[in-house]
Amino acid sequence: MNEFDEKWMFRALKLAAQGRGDVEPNPMVGCVLVSPDGQFLGEGWHQKYGQPHAEINALLDAEKRGNSVAGATAYVTLEPCCHYGKTPPCAKALCDAKIARVVCAMRDPFPKVAGGGFRFLEEAGILTEVGLLEKEARILNAPYLKLVTAQRPWVIGKWAMTLDGKIATRTGSSRWISSEESRNFVHETRARVDAILVGVGTVLTDDPMLNARPNSGMICRQALRIVADARLEVPLESKLVQTAHEIPVLLAIGADVPEEKTIAYRKSGCEIFRFSQDSTSLSSRSMQMAELLDELGRRRLTNLLVEGGSSVLGALLDIQAVDEVNVFIAPKLCGGREAFTPISGMGLERMENAFRLTETRTQILGGDILFTGLVLPLDPNARYGELSSNYRSA
Repeated sequence: MNEFDEKWMFRALKLAAQGRGDVEPNPMVGCVLVSPDGQFLGEGWHQKYGQPHAEINALLDAEKRGNSVAGATAYVTLEPCCHYGKTPPCAKALCDAKIARVVCAMRDPFPKVAGGGFRFLEEAGILTEVGLLEKEARILNAPYLKLVTAQRPWVIGKWAMTLDGKIATRTGSSRWISSEESRNFVHETRARVDAILVGVGTVLTDDPMLNARPNSGMICRQALRIVADARLEVPLESKLVQTAHEIPVLLAIGADVPEEKTIAYRKSGCEIFRFSQDSTSLSSRSMQMAELLDELGRRRLTNLLVEGGSSVLGALLDIQAVDEVNVFIAPKLCGGREAFTPISGMGLERMENAFRLTETRTQILGGDILFTGLVLPLDPNARYGELSSNYRSA
């Protein structure tokens, strides 16, 4: 693998990551333009959904710098698009700019692209190579890849717990386990996701707003707030219902809830999604979560942050639907046989079958340990697709 090429692709990946939270349901993409003699010419990334893609922004950046890109190499983190959508095709723009070579991290599985961008470039006589830092590119855009291939959002399980694994005391008291710094991190995460899910028990206990309130005070988008509430027990006076006209609320309810019971919630601005069944058994809860994920996929929501409670997280883990975890571990001890733990559900019978994590990281936030990682599915290729080990021609 060429270290020179790798250097610029790493730069393109860092650029791409700057679009997180603003480009969904589109992928994060970065592009760097380099002259035949190795000089930097321009760069760009996809900054906001519906706006110019990375390649277009890189070409514009080079133009502003007064640099000619004829004969240059374009390092792009995802296959250039070849169709007209909200923006013109990037593959054509690269051809029109007389780019000589395109080095790409990975193929785009989106049906309207799916190799078509590479074919367009090759037919125009542009040397096209794909596979450089593909694993890194796939991990960066794992939520997009899951939405395109599985038609479901990327599920992030989040919880704060004491060192002995409790998320609340035996009486349900939980404020505050984590530090202010940890809570600020959560607000920043909320500002980057499309939806936030909790169970009705969390609403009854904490009456949360589930909105994003970043410490920086910046204006940010607000995610769809979802409550799994089979019996429709969310109080009408709750903060969620009272603010539904300002920030969307979706109540996922059981099939047997009378329609007349939903009227007041609808008038308050809440949207209703009905599960196909009403049972609250462990197996049916998992089926309900599967139905909800399918619905969110139809809405093209890319990232779902699950903030509890334990039954919701347990039901999702039971169907292997949790993709990532953000766990805040506070230097506190709670104790108590009846104190609450993060994940319930059916669980596993044998420890050797426990879900394993990869890409794990830890950091200190106000004395708490934030542990993050990706939950490995039974088949790792089921999430990221087959990872190429060689830098190859398209």
